[in-house]
Amino acid sequence: MEHPAIDHPLAGRVALVAGATRGAGRGIARELAAVGAKVYCTGRSTRGHAATPGRSETIDETAQLIIDAGGLAVAVRVDHTQEAEVVALAARLRADEGRLDVLVNDIWGGDELIDWQAKFWSLDMATARALVDQAVFSHLITSRHLAPLMVEAKRGLIVEVTDGELSGYRGQLVYDFVKASVNRLAYAMAWDLAGTGVSALAVSPGFLRSEAMLDRFGVTEANWRDAVKADFAFAYSETPRYVGRAVAALAADPDVGRKSGQAFFVGALADEYSFTDVDGESPRFWRNIEAWLDPQIAGGGKLGPEARRIAAARYGMIHLTPAHAEQARTYAAALGLGGLGGGLEVVGG
Repeated sequence: MEHPAIDHPLAGRVALVAGATRGAGRGIARELAAVGAKVYCTGRSTRGHAATPGRSETIDETAQLIIDAGGLAVAVRVDHTQEAEVVALAARLRADEGRLDVLVNDIWGGDELIDWQAKFWSLDMATARALVDQAVFSHLITSRHLAPLMVEAKRGLIVEVTDGELSGYRGQLVYDFVKASVNRLAYAMAWDLAGTGVSALAVSPGFLRSEAMLDRFGVTEANWRDAVKADFAFAYSETPRYVGRAVAALAADPDVGRKSGQAFFVGALADEYSFTDVDGESPRFWRNIEAWLDPQIAGGGKLGPEARRIAAARYGMIHLTPAHAEQARTYAAALGLGGLGGGLEVVGG
């Protein structure tokens, strides 16, 4: 027999996932509903009116997946870059529910806009401006108008979905700017929210096996392991519901306030809250990657192109974090990095 307080710890609560159309947003919406929350699924793509070229997913589909599983969901078409539409959304929530307990900002839509090879002096400024508007400013607009429902009630959680829980480099200036800004939003909002009973934090998935990623590798969720032949790292990928379970665990934690202002990697939260992905696996992306990479570095031989690429990327992420100082120095030595300049050197240790 189910015990509501155990199996549905969010029963009676209201959540809103901004950007619930696909990927992490859809996974988070489904998992919040699975533990009892009524979930408002917002985004621009609705049945018959897909807003993202080449993608067919809609907020209606997300809501229907929840309803079919026995949960509560409402799909509301909102462009979160348009303040008037967010104001109307807040008014609707106030009138229909009278509360909001969890707000998740997962608006992104930038995968096809990032040129990973571009240096900042060759960036297209119109594209950069559009991405910052849709993936950063939209989050601020949404929190600005929905947070009052939480502050008034002296309870609630705001979750920023990001990429990377550390303060290092993410490989491309605009991408780095956006994701670091999202982390900073969580941190700065936590300062303003201190003493209100409302918390703000950021959560980062690992290698997300989103609908778009599956399509890119020509696989489905049923045969996704076939993609490992094209990219070994795919073996350590995770479904969007894994980050969903992380957010659900945070939302159900009565002591979540102690995490306010911080950014968390899903794998670390899985360790803390003892949840798995839907297939029972427990991906720990960087832990798995380092288990592959570190023996090659320790061997002292010449690193292959893939190992060098990954080591360089990881160095950029970790070099500013003192707890990773020894690891960062080892990577720098293996890569022959030196004389990078003060801010690019290893910090601490």
